[in-house]
Amino acid sequence: MLIREKIKQAVGLLKEFDVDCWLTFTRESAINGDPVLPFLAPGDVTWHSAFIISRDGRAHAIVGKFDRKLIEETGAYDAVEAFVTGFKELLQNYLKSLNPRTIAVNYSQGSEICDGLTHGMFLTLEETLAGIGMAGRLASSERIVSALRERKSAAEIAHIKEAIRHTQEIFGLAADFIAPGRSEREIAAYILAEVERRRLPLAWGEATCPAVFTGPDTAQAHYTPTGRFVERGHVLNMDFGVKVNDYCSDLQRTFYILGENETEAPPEVRRGFDTIVESVEAARRAMKPGVRGIEIDAVARGIITGAGYEEFPHALGHQVGRFPHDGTALLGPAWEKYAQKPFRPLEPGMVFTIEPRLAVPGKGVVTIEEMVVVTDTGADWLSHPQKELILVR
Repeated sequence: MLIREKIKQAVGLLKEFDVDCWLTFTRESAINGDPVLPFLAPGDVTWHSAFIISRDGRAHAIVGKFDRKLIEETGAYDAVEAFVTGFKELLQNYLKSLNPRTIAVNYSQGSEICDGLTHGMFLTLEETLAGIGMAGRLASSERIVSALRERKSAAEIAHIKEAIRHTQEIFGLAADFIAPGRSEREIAAYILAEVERRRLPLAWGEATCPAVFTGPDTAQAHYTPTGRFVERGHVLNMDFGVKVNDYCSDLQRTFYILGENETEAPPEVRRGFDTIVESVEAARRAMKPGVRGIEIDAVARGIITGAGYEEFPHALGHQVGRFPHDGTALLGPAWEKYAQKPFRPLEPGMVFTIEPRLAVPGKGVVTIEEMVVVTDTGADWLSHPQKELILVR
């Protein structure tokens, strides 16, 4: 089971980072849950719940009475304690027996995946630990949670590969459906019907999955399909992904709608597409453990701007896991909104997208989004990269 695997991995991370224990503290997780909870529990918890992993290998849970059986059945915890009236005494007693020098908890200014402890719960925890003289031992778990999510196991990679397989197959089916006169909404509906037929969850919300953009002057990203019709001589691009066993794919493909007398895309579209292909491949070749994300972004960004196009207004690539955006390290520029993410070095097991884009005036946006995994020596394709424009007749 993934939970047992991840808890074992967490123990190794505590040793690696010289931290005595890691405490995940949450409540009513269906409303405001910690992003890391699926690695620790097979479902939502209701009352105040504490999941404590220590560097000596012990895993301990304190949960409400009616959540106890759910957690026990994972087989991942040495002990699961349950309460009815309150959690404080149980948590205080266990931490006193453990007596950790450092208690890592899930807050972070720079990484949303590590920031699951709400401010109210932080204050509650601080007050609880003050009663046993441990309030000053709290520290951020950012390094632990980042590594736990980013260093993918073989099983996690297998789930992602399967999600990619379905996504690429559905893109192939959509290529035969796209035609002049069909609307963005009709194309999206066709894709959604195929997803339903395969009984797969979408990687993100249906309002923008798939996202379909045809022709120039579109929203370009993160927008719902519209009633705009496919026209000859325009570029069409789609952003789409599904989940398999809770792990996501996130891919984009670019199509060209041939004009009445065209047998291939015009030179300006082909040049734009070839520039994107070149930048994606160059970025992948530059990826290896220890290289920082900002350096990879600069490789692709330099090819785009060097060819005379405006730089794309976003990071080159993000990590993918249980969420489409899932990881601290980022392939991105040193922009304020990205904080320290672009300066994090790459590590084996990280799964990234590579997704530059450029606009071809009067035609539309040309973009490809591929997925790769960082290996011990470089980065391998997880998706089958798009090397040629998909032509629609």
